[in-house]
Amino acid sequence: MSVWQAPGAEEPGRIILGIDPGLASVGFGVIREVSGRLLHVDHGTIQTSSGQPAQERLFAIYAGILTLIDSYRPSAGGIEGLFFFRNVSSALPVAEACGVIKLAFRQRAIDLSEFSPNDIKKAVSGTARAEKKQVQEMVKMLLGLAEIPKPDHAADALAAAICRAHFEGPSGLSIR
Repeated sequence: MSVWQAPGAEEPGRIILGIDPGLASVGFGVIREVSGRLLHVDHGTIQTSSGQPAQERLFAIYAGILTLIDSYRPSAGGIEGLFFFRNVSSALPVAEACGVIKLAFRQRAIDLSEFSPNDIKKAVSGTARAEKKQVQEMVKMLLGLAEIPKPDHAADALAAAICRAHFEGPSGLSIR
C-alpha cells in the first residue's frame, strides 16, 4: 500500500498555511521555514460556484481547508482578517467563510493568527502603504520564485503565511 505524502513533507522545518478568505475563491499558500529561510511549498485556490447554495459553498471551503491541513500538517496558520468593507452584503458571506476556516483550524488544533491587510503588507514589503504589485513582487523574491504566484488570492495567501513567519520569528516565538 502506498501512502501519499505532501510535496516536501520529508524535509525538516516548520510548515505555515496562509489563507486569503473569500466565498467564491479562497486563496491558500503553504511555506516551509528552515533555519530562518522561507521556502515555497504550494499555493492555489479553493473555488466555489455562485450557483450553489451558501451552505454547500461553505462546506466546500471547510472540507478544502481540512484537506490542506491534513495534507501539509502545518504547525501554524495566518489569515487576512476582515477589517473593513465598503459593502456589507459582500462582507457577510466572506465573514461566514472566515468562520468555517477558523473552525477547521481549531478542529485540527492549529493556531491561526489573523492579520490586517496593513500588517501583511508591512511584514512582506516593509511598509503598510505598499501597493498590491509591490507585495506580490516581494512574495516572489522572498520565496525565490521565478514569477509572481497566480491567481492573486493565492499570492495574498502566501503573503499571509510570510506575515505569520515574520510575526513568530525563526524560533516560532511571538514577537508581537
